[in-house]
Amino acid sequence: MGDMGVIDRQFWKGRRVFLTGHTGFKGSWLSLWLHQLGAEVTGFSLEAPTSPSMFHVCSVNNYVHSVYADIRDPKRLIEAMIDARAEVVIHMAAQPLLRESYRNPIETYSTNVMGTVHLFEAARACGSVKAIVNVTTDKCYENKEWDWPYRENDALGGYDPYSSSKACSELITSAFRSSFFNPSGYTEHGVAVASARAGNVIGGGDWAQDRLIPDALKAFQEQRPVSIRNPNAIRPWQHVLEPLSGYLILAQRLYLSGTTYGEGWNFGPEETDAKSVQWIVSKLCEKWGNGAAFEIVADSEKLHEANYLKLDCSKSKRRLGWIPQWTLEEAIDKICDWSNAYANSEDLVKLSFGQIEEYQQRMDKGAMQ
Repeated sequence: MGDMGVIDRQFWKGRRVFLTGHTGFKGSWLSLWLHQLGAEVTGFSLEAPTSPSMFHVCSVNNYVHSVYADIRDPKRLIEAMIDARAEVVIHMAAQPLLRESYRNPIETYSTNVMGTVHLFEAARACGSVKAIVNVTTDKCYENKEWDWPYRENDALGGYDPYSSSKACSELITSAFRSSFFNPSGYTEHGVAVASARAGNVIGGGDWAQDRLIPDALKAFQEQRPVSIRNPNAIRPWQHVLEPLSGYLILAQRLYLSGTTYGEGWNFGPEETDAKSVQWIVSKLCEKWGNGAAFEIVADSEKLHEANYLKLDCSKSKRRLGWIPQWTLEEAIDKICDWSNAYANSEDLVKLSFGQIEEYQQRMDKGAMQ
């Protein structure tokens, strides 16, 4: 394994990174991490999707060069990527919410499908790009509700517009890799392409609607019980820094080793941390204290959501040396620390950089063992 599962600070120092979706929850955390590593980051995104948002409360704008534009505007995207002289591209701009995809299927497909096409076309037009990581989701697999975790070569699919649009994004990645960035022609084009599929991310600074942890924290702050719709649904919960560390290691590998790593990769928690909604909420109530409680309610919209989903990450562990660092309990602790700091108007920039540093030191220590 050697130093495989390490984020190489030297590699990222001065590296020109083009990050789409940098104003979102995951994008904001990744922007801060890349800044801490010394990268030169250009972010390309719409305005922050929520108010409040991680992007604003952590002044992420101070740490990256922001281009506010739509991934569905190909001309603007090409200009921005060429201006940034991008070397590494991480694509996270998306319509990321399942329930929203039922309300707005056209917007979901145009962003998640054509947005991916525009991204690859921009990379083709920009001569400096060497590595592309397209971030999709664990929901890109055709969910059979079976008991074992999904592997990277399982069938893609999607019941709802969101899941299906992300499976499409995976197919587009594969088609562009075969047609324009084919490994056999690597010496000519010099671009390595991979996709990354992560589970349900949780962490401080998430204010998205219809997401379990933000909904719970909001209820606690308003001193009312949190309502849960699917108490027994099992999800691969993980702290947001877990998959982000995977994307960074994967981008390094693509850049340094070319097409060897140009394929799909799962980044999910250890199997013991795939827990039910009720387990998570009970833990949150316990950590929060102060009379925090939950109630189980009927799902008024009756939308289809998978009950059971786990990822098999053995490939990422074996070939990238990527290993989850924080247990679900630790992740919940970090979220409560962050939320309390926000409630008490503490310095969230310092706290967020601190959590990133703590995470990375844990990684470094694990890699040395």
